[in-house]
Amino acid sequence: MIALNCATGTLAPYVPSSERPWDRRRAAHIYKRLGFGANAATIDAALQQDPTTLVESIITNAIAKPLPNAPVWANWAIGDYNQDTIQEDVVQQTFDWTVAWLEEMMSENPLREKLALFWHNHFVTQLDAYQCPSYLYNYHRILQQYALGDFKTFTEEIGKCPAMLIYLNGVQSTRLEPNENYARELYELFTLGENNNYTQQDITETARALTGYNGFTEACAPIGFLQISHDPGSKTIFGQTGNWGYEDVHQLIFTERRDEVANFICTKVYKAFVSPNVDETIVAGLAATFKANDFNLAPVFRQLFKSEHFFDDAVLGVSVKSPIEAMLHMLKEIDFPYQGIMNPDYNVNQILLGVYFQSAQIGQQLWNPTDVAGWDGDQAWINSNTLTGRWETSDFVTFSMFQNYRFMLIDLAKALSNNSADAEFVTQVIVEHFIPQGLQTPDDYDRATMVFKSDFVPGNYFEDGTWSLDYDEEVVAAQIALLIRHITRLPEFQLA
Repeated sequence: MIALNCATGTLAPYVPSSERPWDRRRAAHIYKRLGFGANAATIDAALQQDPTTLVESIITNAIAKPLPNAPVWANWAIGDYNQDTIQEDVVQQTFDWTVAWLEEMMSENPLREKLALFWHNHFVTQLDAYQCPSYLYNYHRILQQYALGDFKTFTEEIGKCPAMLIYLNGVQSTRLEPNENYARELYELFTLGENNNYTQQDITETARALTGYNGFTEACAPIGFLQISHDPGSKTIFGQTGNWGYEDVHQLIFTERRDEVANFICTKVYKAFVSPNVDETIVAGLAATFKANDFNLAPVFRQLFKSEHFFDDAVLGVSVKSPIEAMLHMLKEIDFPYQGIMNPDYNVNQILLGVYFQSAQIGQQLWNPTDVAGWDGDQAWINSNTLTGRWETSDFVTFSMFQNYRFMLIDLAKALSNNSADAEFVTQVIVEHFIPQGLQTPDDYDRATMVFKSDFVPGNYFEDGTWSLDYDEEVVAAQIALLIRHITRLPEFQLA
């Protein structure tokens, strides 16, 4: 069965209208696609701005955002470690950097990190293959640095980073024995797409051109270029003959296969940020922009995220959240304190580490995509096993908030409902905060209201005015937690 994309609208800038109003659904859509959700105050503030101006500010601020400070171990080789504690230190450094990245994802402007996560699933490496915190840091920094930058330079830099050189065997590729793994994936997965106007001969000759990155002194040390191990001979790639080297290969890709690169990358961008069902006309327009800007990514994202097509009803809530997205959306939408320790008896990092471990259990372990092709995404995230796992991971977030931040659950309900004492209305606004598209029928809302009222409060209290959001902190927080638990089990919740 072929799924159709019913979205209308072009790449012209979005102008709110009666058919496409600037409302909470569309404001939430921006933050779900350009980040990991938003709290009520952020969405309220967004509605006071022009949507295209808002998108521009998000992109501009993401480009200007300084890269995180390098950790002290950023350039450590194996010899820099205390050999008695090296195993524990490597694990701890990896966890620390993972939590730091999750904190960046939870920040006020997480677009760069949303894109870094996207590129992590494009330029795939696996930590299990190299096990060096310094290599992990270097790889991640490239993802962040070029997330909105020059894609040609991005591709050149990622292929030389130690994590990639080890993962796809570049460090083993010499003039005497060229290894074709990276050359093949460079075309098939990173630039052109599978079987898209390249040949096995192109792969073979490219592997020869890429040789020489074997300057390996000790584990976790930088890997440099060795001229002596590079094949200096004549190679023919895409019908062009010369003594091609590493930079030459990339120049050939972006000159001889401009159309293929542009279409392939823009298709992936569209699937990830708009809809899994591709609109070829929109992709063609994005590809033209990509080429016209010499493969700079920012103009493509600006055009797409400001477009009327991006705000069309048919692309709101059509993509299945990844496990990381599902958990971070919950935390952001509850307004979880991602930095600092609001409760001195509870370390916030425990929840963020929980996000890492729980998401790994249901198919998305940061730093270790499934294989070189990455996570399949969208509907592949959900099956009979992972769905129950998703419920359990959502319960982890909800229970953690109830145990440690009850007041935040109540503050959320007050902010969304203007401190209403109408249980039906409170239920509705909480539901539509987590599911901006809303529920399908009145009966669905009635069931949600019954869950919210719960057995903790006598039924007549909702009628005679005894109950309010100030009724009893533990009871009201439990009501909200139960409602959130109900919401996270609805099919609509899994969509962004």
